[in-house]
Amino acid sequence: MLNKYSLKNILLLIISFSMSYLMAQEKIVFYNVNVIDGLNSTVQKDKMVFISNGKIESIKNIGSKPKGYKEIDLNGMYILPGFIDAHTHISSLDAAKRALQSGVTTVRSASTSSFQDVSIREMVKARKLVGPDMIAAGIFVTPNLGETILADVRLATLVNGVNKENELRKLVQINADRGVDFIKTRGTERAGLPYTDPRKQTYTEKQLSIIVDEARKYNIPVMAHAHGDEGGYAAVKAGVRSIEHGTYLSKRTLSLMKEKGTYLVPTFTTVVDLTEPGGDYDNPVLFIRGQHMLPALETTVKTAYKMGIKIATGADTRYGPNSTTRVGMEITNFVDLGMKPIDAIRSATIIGAELLMIADKTGTIEVGKEADLIVVTKNPLKNIRTIQDVVFVMSNGEIALKRIPFNKE
Repeated sequence: MLNKYSLKNILLLIISFSMSYLMAQEKIVFYNVNVIDGLNSTVQKDKMVFISNGKIESIKNIGSKPKGYKEIDLNGMYILPGFIDAHTHISSLDAAKRALQSGVTTVRSASTSSFQDVSIREMVKARKLVGPDMIAAGIFVTPNLGETILADVRLATLVNGVNKENELRKLVQINADRGVDFIKTRGTERAGLPYTDPRKQTYTEKQLSIIVDEARKYNIPVMAHAHGDEGGYAAVKAGVRSIEHGTYLSKRTLSLMKEKGTYLVPTFTTVVDLTEPGGDYDNPVLFIRGQHMLPALETTVKTAYKMGIKIATGADTRYGPNSTTRVGMEITNFVDLGMKPIDAIRSATIIGAELLMIADKTGTIEVGKEADLIVVTKNPLKNIRTIQDVVFVMSNGEIALKRIPFNKE
């Protein structure tokens, strides 16, 4: 039987949820705006974009201002789909906020230490947190868990490593039980540690196939960290959905990716970070390593683009207070590598959505899709660097950043 105190708590919870839900019901109209919808290669000029119930209600030519909508005059600025960061390591509320304010409205975790990504995902779903939407990957399926062994009491049996079939399957099962959306594993060692060799293969094709097979039982796709070619090829053969990094991939491996429809998430700007002071990496060994990794990855990205392999953006950062890598920079770097501006933007929007299997919900500006939107001041199809100057962010119809107008209101 409910007592008066438990009943009170239930009522407060219902009221709190209702209030947070109603926040997303605010009707908004953006007017005097140019639209880059992620579908067309041209700009739709002088439009009005209507938002209702957290979704895009309609897109119309400029006309009389409707009643019942909060009006936001964008003064001829450009509105685009929110960015998708398909490879990130967000594990705190502050980091999620920094990602959102950079224009990222959807992220795919590339593993966290204690299932923080699952918690962030649920907070956003419950409207206890304004985005970004999280696609969670939970615990890295890697040979040695280290301190991550503390994330779940069931991981204690894996203290001596995750290499045998039963160990690989168990870690996938624990991740699935904790509700992850993706499994992350590895084909090679890391690049961001001075004592590892990013070319060195870790899991074999057989081991990776076991991981993919077990994940398939739960209808969960697999992403594979792979800088080196041997490990990358093994991961593609095993059936992973995406290769992360891909620095030293050969034409043979890229051809197999094209054949199987495997996505590439090169995290190019992170390798740039290795070669520069500050940021997430500031180590002499990594600086030297970056000198040969960067041109190799340039070749991979250029070749993959020419071959028509689908390339998605990933910042590969924890969005810490000293992090400098952002999706806007990745888009800019893609253009510098030879991509058309619209293709680079699509890598950060619709292609990322397709990779994450959420293209029916987000990734383009279309009627019925989530109102995941950003605003930049100038046309990025003419000057791609303006894509890094995000002045407005909306996630699921809720305003997360508003730096406009620039004059005092």
